[in-house]
Amino acid sequence: MRLDDVRQAAERLRGVANRTPVATSRTVDDLVGGRVFFKCENLQRGGAFKFRGAYNRLAALSAEERQRGIVAFSSGNHAQGVALAARELEVPATVVMPTDAPTLKLAATQAYGAAVVRYDRLTEDREAIARCLAEEHGLTLVPPYDHPLIMAGQGTAALELIEEVGPLDWLLAPVGGGGLLSGCVIAATGLLPGIKTIGVETEKSNDWALSIEAGHPVRIPPPDTIADGMRTQQPGALTFPIVQRLAYGIRTVTDEEVKDAMRFLLLRMKLLVEPTGAVPVALLLSGRVDLRGQRVGVILSGGNADPALLAEILA
Repeated sequence: MRLDDVRQAAERLRGVANRTPVATSRTVDDLVGGRVFFKCENLQRGGAFKFRGAYNRLAALSAEERQRGIVAFSSGNHAQGVALAARELEVPATVVMPTDAPTLKLAATQAYGAAVVRYDRLTEDREAIARCLAEEHGLTLVPPYDHPLIMAGQGTAALELIEEVGPLDWLLAPVGGGGLLSGCVIAATGLLPGIKTIGVETEKSNDWALSIEAGHPVRIPPPDTIADGMRTQQPGALTFPIVQRLAYGIRTVTDEEVKDAMRFLLLRMKLLVEPTGAVPVALLLSGRVDLRGQRVGVILSGGNADPALLAEILA
């Protein structure tokens, strides 16, 4: 995958996906000693960056594939992105979601018109269920991250950010399966060869940190983390080598630091960001990366925060 693939995705998404705003904060700049630019994908259609990749993939379906329909598997944001993109393109959609998926994300997926099949993520394999449905009904499988068109679509977030604010020294993004990070690191390094891109995950969902250290994808048990978008068990087969080759590194934060970041974003910047989207902000505010005198981009990946969790964090 190359920068041109991301640019082609941007053309497909023009007038369809929101060109989300970039927020700044003098308070944050003072805290880190640099200039920080937040790409607000919490204000994207469907509430997260996932709409970008989903639409880019579905727009490439043949007429016959569109008629038969698609199947996806997701804990939430990909489900919503796929359901919304399918509605826009009039494609029948089925989504495999875990029984512990956030209620808000389940309801939105169903409201966009997708049929939902539930599974237990501790005992069942969501991808196997989706592949079985695809084979039985002739559906096209739309994975959450491991597909070039998905990755290219997600990379448009970084493309837009750099087009708007100019050169950056650093880019911080959350990493679950790696679709967003792989797409963004291709866009960022394609435009700015010297940029340092960091993927951030929680300590409990540290499959990427372990994998980069080992030099190959490492599988972990189902992680019990506040960041539901990071409950993947291992990096993607396509996303891992791209991140391994182009990213500056992977860092981890605690669930408590994520809660603090969510609280800061909402109360100080008036931005509602879900746990996964707040993960890179947790690293930013931790001071563990020296960003003094630097220009830093941060991808706020989504804003679909569970109301009960939000109430707990703000209590």
